[in-house]
Amino acid sequence: MEPYYIAPVTFHWSPQRMDQLERAVRDGRRVLVVRRGSEFVVFARRVETRRSKEIFVGILPMTGDEIVFELGQVEDFQVI
Repeated sequence: MEPYYIAPVTFHWSPQRMDQLERAVRDGRRVLVVRRGSEFVVFARRVETRRSKEIFVGILPMTGDEIVFELGQVEDFQVI
């Protein structure tokens, strides 16, 4: 059986928070994302739907690689 992570707090994606994330994508801003207890700072790339799940795609500044965050797994985020 594969171990899984249970977020300590449920994050609520309100329309205002989604607007913040979408605005960060439009402006190419940096976003701090907390997922499974780890923090990631990425450049906002896009928000899309895959397999009926909303995802956020960011670019890691050190490597230029894309990293995908399923919005249901995000514990918190902040536009920097």
